[in-house]
Amino acid sequence: MLRACSIVLSALLLLQSLHLSFQDLAQLDDLLEHARYHKEQFGDNLVTFISKHYGDLKEDHNQNHQEEREQHERLPFQQHLQLCISPVFLVKHLDLELQTSQESTRNNDRNFHYLLSGSAAFTPGVFQPPRQA
Repeated sequence: MLRACSIVLSALLLLQSLHLSFQDLAQLDDLLEHARYHKEQFGDNLVTFISKHYGDLKEDHNQNHQEEREQHERLPFQQHLQLCISPVFLVKHLDLELQTSQESTRNNDRNFHYLLSGSAAFTPGVFQPPRQA
């Protein structure tokens, strides 16, 4: 169950990073049907079809074939996605004061205690939490 869940989430992440949606995948049938129509009517191969709908010939094709406009709107990968990412950094101003020797020795005290777990998941190795000397 955990493996299937991680596969589904990984596939979803891949689709989102490629800006694909499930709606685009559902419209692949419309794409194939329209490609067949172009092959029968105009004798277009796959490369010409893609160029007419997604490439250099798109504007000319849309102007010359207004009767296909409804079919063109149902084709996948037609959304125009614009991303605007603006990172925001907030820096909190800290007033640093000179520490007295008493405060510095108090800050050097160790505030943690580590007990070695008896679990097999925590076997000794390179990646271990810090230990007290």
